[in-house]
Amino acid sequence: MPRRNASSDDDILAPAAIGAGSQTLMRGLDVLEALAEEQLTVGELAEKVGLNKSTTYRLASALTDRGYLAATPRAGYRLGPRLLALGSAARDQVDLVQAARPIMEELAALTEDTVHLGVLDADQALYLDKVPGRRRVIVSSRVGDRHPLTSTGLGKALMLDRDPDYWAARLDAEQGSDARRWKTWQQRMTDYREWGRAFDLEENEDRIRCVAAPIRDVHDRIVAAISVSGAAHYMEDARMAALSSDVLAAAARISAAIGHQPAGAGKRQKS
Repeated sequence: MPRRNASSDDDILAPAAIGAGSQTLMRGLDVLEALAEEQLTVGELAEKVGLNKSTTYRLASALTDRGYLAATPRAGYRLGPRLLALGSAARDQVDLVQAARPIMEELAALTEDTVHLGVLDADQALYLDKVPGRRRVIVSSRVGDRHPLTSTGLGKALMLDRDPDYWAARLDAEQGSDARRWKTWQQRMTDYREWGRAFDLEENEDRIRCVAAPIRDVHDRIVAAISVSGAAHYMEDARMAALSSDVLAAAARISAAIGHQPAGAGKRQKS
């Protein structure tokens, strides 16, 4: 790892410094990468990353406070438990994308529509992957986008197993709610749960509809969802009903690829 000039490295923590935040972040990453190889004292760590001891100590202390590092007497610093959790989450997401991608491509080829893969992240639907459709109408979405749960098919599919209190909280937070709206929406979600899939009926984007279904892990928990999205004139009610079986089959194949074993055939029962 290249050494840095330590003479002015205290300036990286000054708010007025140009690019201070980015520079501090990069040096914090240098600290993490150095400790990936071995456990180091603050002096050894400072020498390895090319900073003075006071700056290195402040960086290491901040990372320790967040759980990215752990400190032990005399032995110094090592990687912390927060990195284990992040590594596990990253592995799960990468494995999920790898398992889903060929099935998504098959579904996109079959339907000629756009296929998305998403997960629940901080009460939003996070898009992990996308296979564009072949039709002339483009669905404006990107990997990394976050969308509301209550207005997207993907979001509704992600919360099919949640209790009605959660549904009500999300509806109120995202759309505002009154008794009449909640009653209609609760019945719709109950129907979606019964059939194991959800629709977006131009609720998230004008003239775009979609069919979505949840993906389950080895413990039968919903960990992701897959959807087929297209222009409304290609997604009439009859076609959405017909697409449901294709989307459910694709979701079941992805679920099986990550270890899910269904308890039985047929529609999923209400809980």
